[in-house]
Amino acid sequence: MAGEITEEIGVMEIEEGSSEDCPIKQVDMTVPKTDDPNMPVVTFRMWVLGIFSCVLLAFVNQFFWYRTQPLMISSISAQIAVVPIGHLMAKMLPDRLFFSGTAFEFTMNPGPFNIKEHVLITIFANSGAGTVYAAHILTAVKLLYKRELTFLPAFIVMMTTQVLGFGWAGLFRKYLVEPGEMWWPSNLVQVSLFRALHDKDKRLKGEMSRNQYFLLVLICSFAYYVLPGYLFGTLTSISWVCWLAPKSVLVQQLGSGMKGLGIGSIGIDWSTISAYLGSPLASPWFATANVAVGYCLVMYVITPLSYWLNFYNAKNFPIFSEDLFMTNGQGYDILSIVDSKFHLDRNVYAKNGPINLSTFFAMTYGLGFATLSAMLVHVLLFSGRDLWKQTKSAFGGNKKMDIHTKLMKKYKTVPMWWFLVILVANIAAILFACQHYNASLQLPWWGVLLACGIALFFTLPIGIITATTNQQPGLNVITEYVIGYIYPERPVANMCFKVYGYISMAQALTFLADFKLGHYMKIPPRAMFMAQVVGTVVAVFVYTITAWWLMGEIPHLCDTSMLPHDSPWTCPMDRVFFDASVIWGLVGPCRIFGDLGEYGNINWFFLGGAIAPLLVWLAHKAFPGQKWIRLIHMPVLLGATAMMPPATSVNFTSWIFLGFLSGFVLFRYRPEWWKRYNYILSGGLDAGTAFMTVLLFLALQSRNIGIEWWGNSGEGCPLASCPTARGIMVDGCPVVA
Repeated sequence: MAGEITEEIGVMEIEEGSSEDCPIKQVDMTVPKTDDPNMPVVTFRMWVLGIFSCVLLAFVNQFFWYRTQPLMISSISAQIAVVPIGHLMAKMLPDRLFFSGTAFEFTMNPGPFNIKEHVLITIFANSGAGTVYAAHILTAVKLLYKRELTFLPAFIVMMTTQVLGFGWAGLFRKYLVEPGEMWWPSNLVQVSLFRALHDKDKRLKGEMSRNQYFLLVLICSFAYYVLPGYLFGTLTSISWVCWLAPKSVLVQQLGSGMKGLGIGSIGIDWSTISAYLGSPLASPWFATANVAVGYCLVMYVITPLSYWLNFYNAKNFPIFSEDLFMTNGQGYDILSIVDSKFHLDRNVYAKNGPINLSTFFAMTYGLGFATLSAMLVHVLLFSGRDLWKQTKSAFGGNKKMDIHTKLMKKYKTVPMWWFLVILVANIAAILFACQHYNASLQLPWWGVLLACGIALFFTLPIGIITATTNQQPGLNVITEYVIGYIYPERPVANMCFKVYGYISMAQALTFLADFKLGHYMKIPPRAMFMAQVVGTVVAVFVYTITAWWLMGEIPHLCDTSMLPHDSPWTCPMDRVFFDASVIWGLVGPCRIFGDLGEYGNINWFFLGGAIAPLLVWLAHKAFPGQKWIRLIHMPVLLGATAMMPPATSVNFTSWIFLGFLSGFVLFRYRPEWWKRYNYILSGGLDAGTAFMTVLLFLALQSRNIGIEWWGNSGEGCPLASCPTARGIMVDGCPVVA
């Protein structure tokens, strides 16, 4: 954000000059600096293709969400698929005017299918490109806690968590969309793809056009994914170190990419690489480097030291696990400690003994604490002056605009009161639901307001980090911690508080990222707002109905104790969410991280996280000539492993390797190739993998047609999840005498 930042490797090169310059080099190389304000935007084609894309992606993504290897089909797939349909509609639809001469005059075919229509269709698709985080509440309550939850309160929670973020987005548009330094790196993938699909591509003789290159990558990715997706599943995690000693627990703990430290493991599979951290080709190198350092510190220093020094009886449990355990190493029977009122049964809990975490899981929570405090201190030290300047300029001062902000000034902006109406209406709906359905949702009215306050406070600092690094720290841990202390032993209240405090902020950043995409592509802001609101509302209906249908259609969905061992419906994301609700909601942080628990020292991570960026800032001031010091981004570094679990080592090792090749090697030594093809490569890999995944499921996996052989038997590290303490007995594991 700061104008004086310069990055030696060129990732965030801020150039002094006229307002015609783009302050970020990648943006200058990727985003066009022209606009045609007369191009039709809100058209019949846009509505038909946009809503269809939104509905289809919402259904498919919610459907795949419950699978062992969840697949998120991004909007890039729809972005590509609608192009031939749009051109066909431009040729086939009548061009006559309806309601001619009135305010409602329109035509079904205003001319050739254009790039601005295409952008709005993609904004609709973005609304369905993921899932509703609040669906975890449905899964946890109905399938894992095995309690009743009726449709209406579930739907209200689903809808309000998604739409509430519009309010926070409206409040922070001027800070997170208009400044050129807020560049939202992931948007450049889609910008490159739009240009490849619509621009006339001038190329040297013998070079491939962007379209040709994209089609080649799509076809190759589509064909290749037959191997890791069906014929040779071991390619998703090649953990060759385990093969060196098939009877050694230690070797398998070191080498397993799914259940261990992942030394030497790699996944030759795009869905493995991009599953949790997004495309490594869209990540700036300085952010990738910070993630790499943070990952190595956690997985190769903190975790092994904590485990082999037996902190918190670590050897009684697996080295890497998100499960909850009894002291003897056996899995904890959670349902036994829930009473009839859906609160903690204190007598049974005292009899069973305390819940234990794997040391890795405990350290993950500690790093979540550190990330939160580091984020606040980092933004204050490194961006505080610029935030103050922008605050003053937002109230009438002169503000330097880059070329894209200048071009967007010709369009009517979205009035603030539109956002405020949505915000107030949503808070009112949430308060009604929590009061009227208090027996189901458990959250009191003051909890709603406190959650909204947390989301409001953190949207700006987390938005700055996301808009400049492509990494988004989460608020899940701090929201769970706060409500767990204030209102303990109520798991549903804890889950609801988390989704309102965390996901409304995350949704706000999603909306702001889309606003920035529209900013780059010169889409009128009011058209963008309309597409986002309608797309979000439509998507929530589809998400909710699909989740409800699957819960009734698939026997024992998410219940690993009842499912066959090879069932794809194990719901890894939902199980992590469920375990968190037990830790923070049912049992409460006081009994785990407080005076009554054994993990109290984890709270020192808050202090460590606050000190870390201060040390970087002091080093930067002491050695101003060393530009690399300022690139140490402590919130990203400390939060590198925030997605672990459910992400595993192999997801990180593969992602870091490709991020290094793209962000450092090619960006530095082949800048012309990077400029022309890097984001196109990312989009082609996304689309090809997604299309083949859907085809494989519909044609083969939905009919339980599989191939049993060594290449589909997993990574071959069955002992990686075994405990190593003396006398601990777990099925399938050797007992240490």
